[in-house]
Amino acid sequence: MKQVTSKLFFVLFTVMSYNSFSQTANLSSQEIKDMKYMLEEEKVARDVYELLDKKWNLRVFNNIKQSEQRHMDMMENLLNSNKISYQFSDKRGVFYNKELQKLYNDLTEKGLKSKYDALEVGKTIEVTDINDLEKAKKLTTNSQIKDVYSKLIFASNNHLRAFSRNLSKFQNQ
Repeated sequence: MKQVTSKLFFVLFTVMSYNSFSQTANLSSQEIKDMKYMLEEEKVARDVYELLDKKWNLRVFNNIKQSEQRHMDMMENLLNSNKISYQFSDKRGVFYNKELQKLYNDLTEKGLKSKYDALEVGKTIEVTDINDLEKAKKLTTNSQIKDVYSKLIFASNNHLRAFSRNLSKFQNQ
């Protein structure tokens, strides 16, 4: 019985290892790069919104920063389920991707000038996020990745409408 159990364990381990390997092996380097980028881009949104929420105390930033954390969680789950190693800084406002670091710096500088500028920054973030997600979605055939990107695009469109509504209040004053 012990020998049968050992063989069964070996077979199950081999099958599980093959499935884990084949999941990652089926992804292109572009798909992997895009997922890592999208995780850090969602972090840019969350970190900017946290800073602007503290500065301006507008409900839209508080609500959407929580959503951006869920977006980060979705991207992390996607990376983890595909056994992809990744890194991002736990520190607010710190990014490994230099392009995203510059984006964060530029957006926070503008967003700290006025409430109106802060809302414009929110709109810019969501438009950028939607465009990047749509590009990444076109470059994958993986249904799991497409599904996550579709959900993020849907949510980002909601965020974009929220920022646009808030901006219209300023324009109507």
